[in-house]
Amino acid sequence: QEKDPKFWHAWAQLTLKNALTLQNLNTNKAKNLILFLGDGMGIPTVTAARILKGQMSGQSGEESLLEMDKFPFVSLSKTYNTNAQVADSAGTATAYLCGVKANEGTVGVSAAAVRSQCNTTQGNEVTSILKWAKDAGKSVGIVTTTRVNHATPSAAYAHCVDRDWYSDNEMPAEALQAGCKDITRQLFENIPNIDVIMGGGRKYMFPKNMSDIEYPDIAKYSGTRKDGRNLVQEWIDRMKDKKGHYVWNKKQLLSLNPNNVDYLLGLFEPGDLPYNLDRNTETDPSLTEMVDMALKILKKNPNGFYLLVEGGRIDHGHHEGKAKQSLHETVEMDWAIGRADLMTSTHDTLTIVTADHSHVFSFGGYTLRGNSIFGLAPMMSDVDQKPFTSILYGNGPGYKLINGARENVSTIDFQENNYQAQAAVPLSMETHGGEDVAIFSKGPLAHLLHGVHEQNYIPHVMAYAACIGQNREHCLSGSRAAGLRPALTSIAVLLTVTRILC
Repeated sequence: QEKDPKFWHAWAQLTLKNALTLQNLNTNKAKNLILFLGDGMGIPTVTAARILKGQMSGQSGEESLLEMDKFPFVSLSKTYNTNAQVADSAGTATAYLCGVKANEGTVGVSAAAVRSQCNTTQGNEVTSILKWAKDAGKSVGIVTTTRVNHATPSAAYAHCVDRDWYSDNEMPAEALQAGCKDITRQLFENIPNIDVIMGGGRKYMFPKNMSDIEYPDIAKYSGTRKDGRNLVQEWIDRMKDKKGHYVWNKKQLLSLNPNNVDYLLGLFEPGDLPYNLDRNTETDPSLTEMVDMALKILKKNPNGFYLLVEGGRIDHGHHEGKAKQSLHETVEMDWAIGRADLMTSTHDTLTIVTADHSHVFSFGGYTLRGNSIFGLAPMMSDVDQKPFTSILYGNGPGYKLINGARENVSTIDFQENNYQAQAAVPLSMETHGGEDVAIFSKGPLAHLLHGVHEQNYIPHVMAYAACIGQNREHCLSGSRAAGLRPALTSIAVLLTVTRILC
């Protein structure tokens, strides 16, 4: 049917018909806010994941749609940090959560704070949209496939000049003496009543050398805390009369009745959660399963909720040159986006999907329609007469020479889960990319994300839509129209001036 022009005309006309409905903008107040953050999910990653997801369901892939592709509004985010052209996940998290651009390696502090210098913390703290939502009476949640004290989630609650200060064990003595707190401690102390916390990072919450409940014989998974505190037990004691539940495996999570849970702490691994392809489906929940439970708990609040969801290991797969792991992580996050769509309504829920930064990941080589996204280009190199995979990295661990020449990929299994795609420059860890990333949005005032924006603009839109944080004046009259009137008046004035000039 693709050979018939009528097919393409009909498809385009249907798309046009749907686009015309968007002229009636959704100006409702957002009761609920959801941010899906694909860590390292640059635009090439989105496109490749779309093809993969289609191929997983038996299609050629290119024509299929991700859940995020179905969002009506798409814009671009400029990801640079205040001191870095190519950003890291900490400074970017501060931007899209706190509304302020910051230095690389720092979370929840302004650009006046200097990485690793404890004495630059005080007075430079910036608060996040998670706190704005909590202060407005909403329930709030964090769900991630990384450690819950990793760069992305930590900017939602911590103020730390070093993203690597997971527990006091990772901090220099002078920083501790100067009064700086580790990130895990801040998770429980700064905003002590976060309703839902799910991810990994268990070991940073237990006293040093205390055995892990799941891996008691593996020393690297034992507790790390030098201060001797058991932060999980402290949380359990504090929440025991508040319908608080702590779980550490999938069975415990799925056995919960969300109607009887007001607070949930789910820590499923000592460090990051496993890649979805490697996940033990009996013991570790998927991102979709975590999002499902989080929403069931958060939705009970009549004032609404704010939920941060991170597909955090998209980034890790790319850093390791393992494109297959990364793209399957992206597909899993897209399943979670679909689940959230089924459980919420665009009438009162603003959902945004974006990334913190990109990677030097690419796919090309004139591959034919339906070619496996992990497959070979259809021709040999005309320089070294060897085949090459469509997926390649600009740098990273996949750089390999055999007898002084590029490895012949036909002699190895390049479809294997942990295959490291070839890279142009040898590095032990592949790097981030510096180009803009996509922002997909739907729901109330999603159209305010409409062009090329600084990354720190994102939480300002979310706060405005929900009437929280510093953006509340337009809501005081009880009518959204009141908020729109100044803008409409400005347009009217502009049109009048234009007429006079013409």
